[in-house]
Amino acid sequence: MGTATAGHDSTATAWRNWAGNVTATPARVVTPASVEELQEAVRRAAEDGLKVKAVGTGHSFTAAAATDGVLVRPQALAGIREIDRTAGTVTVAAGTVLKDLNVALAREGLSLTNMGDIMEQTVSGATGTGTHGTGRDSASIAAQIRGLELVTADGRLLNCSAKGDDEERAVFAAARIGIGALGIVTAITFAVEPLFFLTAREEPMGFDRVTAEFEQHFAENEHFEFYWFPHTGNCNTKRNNRSQGPAAPPGAVGAWIEDELLSNGVFQAVNSLGRAVPATIPSIARIASRALSARTYTDIPYKVFTSPRRVRFVEMEYALPREQVVEALRELRSMVDRSGLRISFPVEVRTAPADDIALSTASGRETAYIAVHMYKGTPYQAYFTAAERIFTAHGGRPHWGKVHTRDAEYFAGVYPRFGEFTALRDRLDPDRLFGNDYLRRVLGG
Repeated sequence: MGTATAGHDSTATAWRNWAGNVTATPARVVTPASVEELQEAVRRAAEDGLKVKAVGTGHSFTAAAATDGVLVRPQALAGIREIDRTAGTVTVAAGTVLKDLNVALAREGLSLTNMGDIMEQTVSGATGTGTHGTGRDSASIAAQIRGLELVTADGRLLNCSAKGDDEERAVFAAARIGIGALGIVTAITFAVEPLFFLTAREEPMGFDRVTAEFEQHFAENEHFEFYWFPHTGNCNTKRNNRSQGPAAPPGAVGAWIEDELLSNGVFQAVNSLGRAVPATIPSIARIASRALSARTYTDIPYKVFTSPRRVRFVEMEYALPREQVVEALRELRSMVDRSGLRISFPVEVRTAPADDIALSTASGRETAYIAVHMYKGTPYQAYFTAAERIFTAHGGRPHWGKVHTRDAEYFAGVYPRFGEFTALRDRLDPDRLFGNDYLRRVLGG
């Protein structure tokens, strides 16, 4: 990537996403230093007949942000604009990285209610693709949005919220998860609350037990998730619930097991071995899953919800009706056992309550997620294709930023409000200034 100074264009070689599975060569790269510069860049791109896409930190596994036109990097549009303690909101510029937002909020004695498990994304990239954590009552990051500011295809700056006029409310209903199709988000207003403590309880549990008791664990915990290790009957469960504190972070040994053995350094080496010698993977999985032990710790939210992810991978994740997730997971396990596939990454299961965002994976229904991963550089198509067949049979909705093969025809069948979104897109971007091949596939022409 050619270097771009704030407010100036640069030529570019190739842009590559975090996982390395998507590349693009834009005609030029723009790093606007202000919203006005962004508006000008959008108007100029339209005059030049070039498409425009904004890209954050590239954590999506799809080509949602890829373009051969103008690539906008919003990193200079960063930082908190305003904290309104009376309303319980924070307004933040779109290029702000979630980690920086979390740290700044904690310094102010505030926190988001829920978040995903990584925080390297920009706030606009995370919300625009539907990033979520796990929660019985608290939903995705996008569902915590109370207001949006975005630049539309004609260069206008549009502010929208649930309290605006008809157009503003319609845009708000859709643009919280807009996949970059409706405009370029420049600022987001999130609901926040006073900083609180979470106590995390991690406990190994057998696959048969955790699936049999899934609804009970879901009902009894504010945030429940678990990981199943393919080729084993072993899972690790995690329950996060609010507590009075005080902070009691994990001990050094427990932190090493979680952050290095399961997530980073040793896990990297293990996956490299598995990629080179796939036959070793089932034995490694049994050893790794047995290394787990129960632990409990307490800390502020972002230190409990999130963890570093240095091992690069490719991921597919589908949202299913919650009542069908256990059956789908059992089918996935049966498929892996029959297939001869060698899977070195755990399978992750999380939940979300129904929300009211048109293209949210939890739109209008109680939801559970199954995420499958493969180590970067390992052929993933056979595994993902077989998993996707199971997920789609249950009416699954793929995460907008993760690998899938679905198209607009499929989405029209699984999203009741799909037509509402595409009609709004037709109004806001009739010439598809913000279009690309991915959006053409998933939203139609």
